[in-house]
Amino acid sequence: MKKIFLTLAVFLAFIHLGNAQEIEQASDSLLVVQQNVEKQKQELEEAKQAQEAIDKAEKAQKKAEKAQKKAEKALKKQEKLSKAIASRKKAIGKSERKIQKSQSKLAKGKSKGKVSPVKEMEINQKINKLKLTIARDKEKLIKLQQKQ
Repeated sequence: MKKIFLTLAVFLAFIHLGNAQEIEQASDSLLVVQQNVEKQKQELEEAKQAQEAIDKAEKAQKKAEKAQKKAEKALKKQEKLSKAIASRKKAIGKSERKIQKSQSKLAKGKSKGKVSPVKEMEINQKINKLKLTIARDKEKLIKLQQKQ
């Protein structure tokens, strides 16, 4: 009988130890699942932070590109303004040379007596027209210089 009790006790001990290991495995697998969930949450948070950093970098890049375009546009506008000023100065100079040439032609013709009154009137009208052109060009030049 002692052998039966001893065998029964050993048998119950094995069963009890077997159940205890199954419970430990169940709690270990639950712990592993919880760790995996936490790890995934952490990876998700890191991914969000990385995405935010990328978004900030893209936004900064767009802002820099916009500032560069604005600077280029301002530079082009300044160059265009400089060209317009130079063009007006050149036009004024050209008109003044034409006036001088016409006046010298008129003076030369008068001294020789070869200029008719009609021709003299035409030359004076041409000179007056050039003077008006110069006056308009000077006004435009002043406006352009004020913009600069």
